[in-house]
Amino acid sequence: MVAEIISIGTEILMGNITNTNAVYFARQCAALGIDCYYQDVVGDNEERMTQMIRTALDRSDLILLSGGLGPTEDDLTKEVVCKVMGEPLVEDPHTRALIQSYMESHLKSNPDSAITANNWKQALVPEHGIVLDNENGTAPGLIIEKDGKTAVLLPGPPIEMKPLFEERVIPYLRSKQEDILYSHMIKICGIGESAVETEILDLIDSQTNPTLATYAKTGEVHLRVTAKAENEEKALALMTPVEEELKKRFGDHIYTTDEEVTLEEAVVHLMKKRNLHLTTAESCTGGAVASRIVNVPGASEILEQGLVTYSNEAKQRYLGVSKETLEQYGAVSAQTAREMAEGGCRNTGTEACIAITGIAGPGGGTPEKPVGLVYMGCSVNGKTTVKEYQFRGNRTKIREQAVVKALTLLRYCILKQ
Repeated sequence: MVAEIISIGTEILMGNITNTNAVYFARQCAALGIDCYYQDVVGDNEERMTQMIRTALDRSDLILLSGGLGPTEDDLTKEVVCKVMGEPLVEDPHTRALIQSYMESHLKSNPDSAITANNWKQALVPEHGIVLDNENGTAPGLIIEKDGKTAVLLPGPPIEMKPLFEERVIPYLRSKQEDILYSHMIKICGIGESAVETEILDLIDSQTNPTLATYAKTGEVHLRVTAKAENEEKALALMTPVEEELKKRFGDHIYTTDEEVTLEEAVVHLMKKRNLHLTTAESCTGGAVASRIVNVPGASEILEQGLVTYSNEAKQRYLGVSKETLEQYGAVSAQTAREMAEGGCRNTGTEACIAITGIAGPGGGTPEKPVGLVYMGCSVNGKTTVKEYQFRGNRTKIREQAVVKALTLLRYCILKQ
């Protein structure tokens, strides 16, 4: 089955809202084993919508549409799809009753409002379509089947669209599929994408089922192992040998096999397991490492302090970096990074400290110390490791890369002990 995703709304084209629905649909298609070759966005214009929907139905078996199901005149999705597919619209008493109940409930909390005539437009449904009751809004979802083609129409707001898709559309689509795709994610840090791909080229070249795909992230590489099978148990049997081989090849560079776990979550979990407490001492990253750490629920169990020591005076006062070191080697140096990390542990009483000092740009660089030069010191239980990095990109990109490398270095130093 080949699917096409169509997002309806002039507000998407104007950049007023981010099109998260297309991302969601694409991921769901991949999980269901449905090929998705096209993604489209079209404004609230009947002629252009008609052209796009006709094209999509010509080249795809399934079209997933979101948006344009509201009560106003520019909500045209249902009308255009039904016209293209030759499906008449009729009023559905059940849907009208649901809209009435929803609106009456809304009026209790908003007594100044009123039910307007255009609300009943949403009770019009394709005569031979499948109606999906919407418990979170007034616009029902719709499924239309015609001549071997299927159109799924869902409301635009994600809070309405996602429950409908997960509760009603997924079971419908699964009933049309003989096999389903199952996948696991292997997340790697500390190795670049090209090195990872080189290490697994033999697996990629020989793959059939399961398959292996690489995804580059800032400072990370994710490997998705995907198997097609009639049930999860058989898919796991296919994926397990590949996953075991990846673990053998990449070892401790794999920080999780759970798609939902982030690098900072893996670090926090590891520190809890080792009963370690952390201080961050940041200069060019300005507290971004601490910010990533506190994104994790329960981070307060391991994070004691986050210090942003941007100036030389702050490095001396709060971290005990010596004036002599700063004068002789400069703030951006391996020596300063070491003293920052060791001073962070000493002055706060924590077992671990990750320290960062560098030149994020766009100015401040020299031939000897160019923009993107970053030194990191990591001290864990009295043992300190210092690393030098040369990042490329603009200021934001350099700082993002530094944060990921800092988390990776912290994890490495903990595992090394």
